[in-house]
Amino acid sequence: MQRRRVGTSGLEVSRLGLGTMTWSRDTSPEEAADQLDMFLDAGGTLLDTAASYADGGSEALIGSLLGGAVAREDVQICTKAGIRRTGDGGMIDASRDTMLDTLDASLARLGTDHVDLWLVHAFDAITPSDETLHALEIAVNSGRARYVGVSNYPAWATARIATQATGRPAIAAAQLEYSLLQRGIEREAVPATRSLGMGVLAWSPLGRGVLTGKYRHAVPADSRAASEHLAGFVEPYLDDRAGVIVDALATAADGLGLAPQQVALAWVLAREWVSSAIVGARTARQLGPSLEAESLSLPDAIREALDEVTAPALGYPERR
Repeated sequence: MQRRRVGTSGLEVSRLGLGTMTWSRDTSPEEAADQLDMFLDAGGTLLDTAASYADGGSEALIGSLLGGAVAREDVQICTKAGIRRTGDGGMIDASRDTMLDTLDASLARLGTDHVDLWLVHAFDAITPSDETLHALEIAVNSGRARYVGVSNYPAWATARIATQATGRPAIAAAQLEYSLLQRGIEREAVPATRSLGMGVLAWSPLGRGVLTGKYRHAVPADSRAASEHLAGFVEPYLDDRAGVIVDALATAADGLGLAPQQVALAWVLAREWVSSAIVGARTARQLGPSLEAESLSLPDAIREALDEVTAPALGYPERR
């Protein structure tokens, strides 16, 4: 598997990252181990997790696997902080204390003294961005994180914190949702990251699983959309617009003799500003086709047709 540089930083990651949001909750330790073996055998290096995934269970499972047959130096770990658990559920909190306390807990669960990339999980509209940035600076200067970035930030907030980082460890990456079903970041976030030298890590490049085509006719009983805790995550992409896009994708895939998810991933990876596309799966069997997509290149006519049918609406001030 090829590697790509994350923006203008010195960090290089595999073009596909392995997402672990379902690990320890929907994905068993045995399936997780099989996924990790497949991913490493394919040349992948980047593992994506977060302190909030399964209330720390994802990180703990990764830590148990790294304590076995997989060496720490064989993987690059990206984790996130900034969502604090309360009695009413998760609460966005990117304050310095919460960020650093969460990082220390993550490192303990992962069984390592550092992470390769540490991200602010979500934009905090209350905490001053300079305070959040100070937490990132402390993490890098103390050796607990090699590189830092943000996740799910609007473009203006990305530009602000990256500019505030002048003279401090740079904001190397922005993790953002991007797929044929969600191209909103092309309006302002992508131009901002490119001008600031940041790389984009694309999460949910398969449209929260919808671009696999599994929901074209019904909701499978074992799918995310049928899961009590993930149904709301998938539901926004089960509308008529998504149906049109999935049908077009399936037609393209049939013509190429590929699976829809492979065409969807190849389309994302063709964007040169995407440093890595984060793919997740409940089972190793589901992961296989995604790993095969890394080496695919779509014909120009197919790519252009998919561009046209999925183009995001542009208006003022992006287009006048």
